[in-house]
Amino acid sequence: MTNHTGMNKGREKKRVGFLLILLFLCILATGCKKSKKDNTLIVLPSVTPTVTLEPTATPIITPEVSREGQAISKLTGLWVEEEIANQRPYAVMLNNIKVANPQSGIGDASILYEALVEGGITRLMGIFEGIDKTTMTAERIGSVRSARHYYVSFADEYDAIFVHYGQTSYAIKKMKKLGIDTINGMEGIGANSFYRDKSIKAPHNAFLSLEGIQKAVEKGKLRTTYEEGYQGHFQFYETDTDLVGGSPSIKVTLPFSSVAKPYFTYDESSKEYLRFQYDEKHIDANTNVQLSYKNLIVQFVKEWNIDKNGYQTMDIEDASGEGYYFTNGSYVPIQWKKNESTRFMRYYTQSGEELTINPGTTYIAVFPDNRISNVVIE
Repeated sequence: MTNHTGMNKGREKKRVGFLLILLFLCILATGCKKSKKDNTLIVLPSVTPTVTLEPTATPIITPEVSREGQAISKLTGLWVEEEIANQRPYAVMLNNIKVANPQSGIGDASILYEALVEGGITRLMGIFEGIDKTTMTAERIGSVRSARHYYVSFADEYDAIFVHYGQTSYAIKKMKKLGIDTINGMEGIGANSFYRDKSIKAPHNAFLSLEGIQKAVEKGKLRTTYEEGYQGHFQFYETDTDLVGGSPSIKVTLPFSSVAKPYFTYDESSKEYLRFQYDEKHIDANTNVQLSYKNLIVQFVKEWNIDKNGYQTMDIEDASGEGYYFTNGSYVPIQWKKNESTRFMRYYTQSGEELTINPGTTYIAVFPDNRISNVVIE
């Protein structure tokens, strides 16, 4: 007689054991957690983990730029042909009365100076290097006007060849004192270097060409490269750099007079200051392009009438003063120091370190220090 009770007990043990083994395997394969409510074991569904790999970026390799045959410009801090970088610049006096606007070739000046002359008007001086023979500037720069003695001093800071059409007696004395090389359209080696545009009323119609300049240089046997040991006027950043601790400067108004009233507005897209005067854009007549500058420097000087004719003079022979430096939409106060006899001229930060400026074109306003409050910065 078969013992069914014993068999049933054996089968029950085997079934329970089988279930326990199956549950243990399930736990190993899927993971599990206990319910907080009844402490029962809940089997989680099996999920194959997805491994996300960070995309491997292809490195952008900038090829090393070959600078063979190039050098840093002493005027702009930009890389230019070595021949251009070593060549003496031309400092050209430019007319700035209403009838003479817009000037031709002015947009190609690496540096532009502005200061008061007699009658409350301003005159400009453009410092040019490496004039491209294929451009309109090579055919037409001007109109060119007469020299003032403080402009002679500014030109000498750059070891430049000073180009003008006439001069005051004060300018003649300064040229002799400094021994600066000049090209004067009224006499000497420059007598035949200029031409008159008969469609414009004299004396505002004297213009200059690159060929005319070069002929005068050859005739006068003028030195064409920088004087040995000349270090340059500025210290430049290697790349475009924002001012640290600068104040915003979106618009700068420099009321030399109530007539021209030049001002600049900052253009964020180009990161340059656009120039306006006579209530309109100041353009280059050769290209119709508005003048723009990476750097603006306002240099405050002691200035006064030198005679009853209203000719101006200023304290710059061995002097120092204050000013502002503008770039990339902001500005900082600066200081300047000059010794004319040694051709020394430098700008400094308020902490006394030499000012470093951004590579690019520069505008310099030499402004009377008794009218500092007239300068409006917005």
